[in-house]
Amino acid sequence: MILESAQLCVKEENQTDFERDFKIASKYICTIDGYKGHTLHKCLEDSGKYLLLVQWEKLEDHTIGFRQSEGYLKWKELLHHYYDPFPVVEYYQKVFESDLA
Repeated sequence: MILESAQLCVKEENQTDFERDFKIASKYICTIDGYKGHTLHKCLEDSGKYLLLVQWEKLEDHTIGFRQSEGYLKWKELLHHYYDPFPVVEYYQKVFESDLA
């Protein structure tokens, strides 16, 4: 499994609209083959920062499957104008997981 990570910076005056539009845009990413789930977290120290985490079966499910889909065009239209600066997307692969509950 691959974990996609993006730190999203949104101006304070746009945060409410961004959160609303993010919920709408979420329906487009969920339809992609290899999609496993996603979360959006808001930073406690800087309210303009969000952390988007998306789980994919494999890297190409995002880089090809989502990015070349009709849903991505709708996602982009809904969300990309909120970002300043535009986020850097990074991908991670798990190397360790604690078995402690």
